[in-house]
Amino acid sequence: MASIFTKIINGEIPCHKIAESNKCFAFLDIRPQMKGHTLIIPKKETDYIFEVEDDILASMFPFAKKIAIAIKKVVPCERVGVVVAGLEVPHAHIHLVPMNEMKDLSWQKEVINMEHAELAKLAVAIRAHL
Repeated sequence: MASIFTKIINGEIPCHKIAESNKCFAFLDIRPQMKGHTLIIPKKETDYIFEVEDDILASMFPFAKKIAIAIKKVVPCERVGVVVAGLEVPHAHIHLVPMNEMKDLSWQKEVINMEHAELAKLAVAIRAHL
């Protein structure tokens, strides 16, 4: 059965897409830790990040870097943090999270509630800086 992320890639579930390449896909998290929280996923569904094929894994971080730079231009923050946890969805993914303090990367805090219109506007702004 396809993961929710595969369904997003295939257009079966809508998302606020930031970018895609032939191997990777990026979209805003709809339950963000911080405004601008973006997910980077391989298009080929693989559960665990360290089981992702080497050529795909090697493409994920340069892809993420471009997006992180664009996020930082749009969302005021000290840095864009990187988290690879991998337990939430059985599809490897990298979290890019704008942060000012270490606690901004905590999954113990409440997520930010953002309306879809606000997420759509944010996605447009980030894409404009790619």
